[in-house]
Amino acid sequence: MKIIKKLLTTGLFVMALGTTPLWAQLDNQSASEDSLTHFEYNNQKEERVLDERHFISYRFGCVGDNGPLVVIDSTDNAVDIIFLNENSTCDTTIRFIADEPHGRHDLANILRPKSVAFYEEYVIFVASSKKDSSYLAVIDFDGNLVNRVDFGCCAQAFEIYRDKIIVAGRNQLGYDYIFLSLANGVEGLSTDSTMCSRIHYHIPKQADRIRESDPVGIGLTVVAVSVVFLALLCISLILKGYGKLIMKTQDRKASKSMSNKDAVAAVPSASETSGEIYAAIATAIYLYDEEMHDEENTVITIQKVERAWTPWNAKYYNMNHYFNNKR
Repeated sequence: MKIIKKLLTTGLFVMALGTTPLWAQLDNQSASEDSLTHFEYNNQKEERVLDERHFISYRFGCVGDNGPLVVIDSTDNAVDIIFLNENSTCDTTIRFIADEPHGRHDLANILRPKSVAFYEEYVIFVASSKKDSSYLAVIDFDGNLVNRVDFGCCAQAFEIYRDKIIVAGRNQLGYDYIFLSLANGVEGLSTDSTMCSRIHYHIPKQADRIRESDPVGIGLTVVAVSVVFLALLCISLILKGYGKLIMKTQDRKASKSMSNKDAVAAVPSASETSGEIYAAIATAIYLYDEEMHDEENTVITIQKVERAWTPWNAKYYNMNHYFNNKR
């Protein structure tokens, strides 16, 4: 118990030393922020009008009531442009293959269409793979490729504005927003620094978050020391309980063996047995034998039974004929 008390006292003391700088840091941070929200804290010097933009992946699109339709065919990995007649029935279909999937084993590298939309007299779609590769393609209504811009992220959606196209996607490290300028039209889309800009958000790992919140490492030290002390405490309690259980089991077995010895000791030995006991035992045995014996006459009857001869019990066949052969 003394060892356990010392361990608990040391652990509490270390935890108190470690949490004191953290409390002071939290107090200073709360005092400096003056109860501002996260958005207000990052935008104190200027007032911005919120311009919300939501990115949605569209797999279907149409122009007017009787205009062409554009559909993403995920089975054949293609983009289909469907034209309608005056009776609103399908006339012709033009197909553009995003990436040829037949005969390929690198399924993670196949570029598949994710979102599609119309822009003037063109069809724009985004195709991406499971890895960090994607592209934005511009095709005309005849299925001819007008322009293609490749990116290093898994693009999932895009939105077309008056002066730019914004492509949203992510990669293994975080998220990407790519801004493509429409100053030269869809034919002039490119990833040049003058025509394209990118915003990248790196998702911080757990180690980076811990390093940012605890640069000195006091909190991590306190947690590690506390875990070690708690583990030692649990192990000591388990060993102590296991020792008590073994002692109780051994005491129970010892008490049983002592009771058996006492029962054996209660039986009288041969030296303590008197002659009267032997006489009584002999008398009982004699009477028992007399009662079990039958009364018999001295006439013995012998009956002869004749049996027919059979070769099954003939001794002749059991003899070795080698000695009976005459030379």
